[in-house]
Amino acid sequence: MALIVQKYGGSSVADADCMRRVAARVADAYRQGNDVVVVLSAQGDTTDDLIAKAHELNPNPSPRELDMLLANGEQISTSLFAMTMETMGLPAISLTGWQIGLLTNTNYGSARIKKFIGNRVKMELDRKNIVVVAGFQGMNRYDDVTTLGRGGSDTTAVAVAAILHADVCQIFTDVDGIYTADPRLVKGAHKLDEITYDEMLELASLGARVLHNRSVEMAKRYHVPLTVLSSFSQTPGTQVKEVFKVEQMNVSGVAKDDDVARIALVGLPDAPGIAFALFSLMARKNVNVDIILQSIGRGGTKDISFTVSKDHLELARRTLEDSRERLGFEDLIISDTISKISIVGAGMVNNPGVAAQMFEALASANINIQMISTSEIKVSVLVDSMDAKRAVQAIHDKFFN
Repeated sequence: MALIVQKYGGSSVADADCMRRVAARVADAYRQGNDVVVVLSAQGDTTDDLIAKAHELNPNPSPRELDMLLANGEQISTSLFAMTMETMGLPAISLTGWQIGLLTNTNYGSARIKKFIGNRVKMELDRKNIVVVAGFQGMNRYDDVTTLGRGGSDTTAVAVAAILHADVCQIFTDVDGIYTADPRLVKGAHKLDEITYDEMLELASLGARVLHNRSVEMAKRYHVPLTVLSSFSQTPGTQVKEVFKVEQMNVSGVAKDDDVARIALVGLPDAPGIAFALFSLMARKNVNVDIILQSIGRGGTKDISFTVSKDHLELARRTLEDSRERLGFEDLIISDTISKISIVGAGMVNNPGVAAQMFEALASANINIQMISTSEIKVSVLVDSMDAKRAVQAIHDKFFN
């Protein structure tokens, strides 16, 4: 007998037929003698529909009230799913984030898990119930409902698996595993049987939408065995684990992220403490900064460029404009028509020339590189959004075809 945590995304439970198909899969696992916890996202486009309803009445709703609204999507899914299990003669109970004791900070809309008690889940499993948990949500110290951000149900599932010491955490999606690139965009993309936590974390952070990056981070920290599978087929998925091969391929995947904007501060004073003043200001506003490029100082000034998500662009712009006199820059240049293209691979660290191959692929496709960022297992470049799809295909062809 094993303890299995299964997470199903919104497309997997989008309608009654989908619900029944998922219920049959859960029933199979339960009837084999396993303890089963099911974590669900909201059905289909429910979250988007709820956001649209909110904006019909208030163009700028408070984050607290928006979380109160959006958390209902997952609660609808879980209650409907428990009812579906009942029609099959199986014991099931649906629980919200606060009922399972998932406690978060107060960052509405993108809350971080601070503590997970999990006693209620353990009690229901002891009663031989199939426990159906509402993903994406928790409760803060004010007893307010919070949400974990888009993709947060993945993180809920991994947290449940970690606290229960589950034998496996299975993430069911509308694709049948992790691919070398998005198969909907790139010809020749193929599924990986295995991938390391570090590689998957980089891919998730760089635009691959299969897993929430915080869920991978948590799985790595607590050694949660993670598998990504399709809820629409029985094909084997991709295992996410610590290590899997002595000799790994140089590159495991190519990712594209269109949610990128570049901010350039021109004519900053070339003096100690300027970078600290700039980026501590961004940190205080909870603006996450990614790629950073600083020019060589000339004539007592320098330029600093960095990227942020498009959601944070307006906040960053306002903050910088308000601090123009204190920071002392001459001009602020913003571009939101760029994309970040990245290659990821644990084998890159021991194989020189990988970055050069990536740059060669882009040069052959006549694609200009605007900024570059590297680490031991990734290389990221910024290109014009109009070139992004061609860039991914050219790089993928270079490494995988």
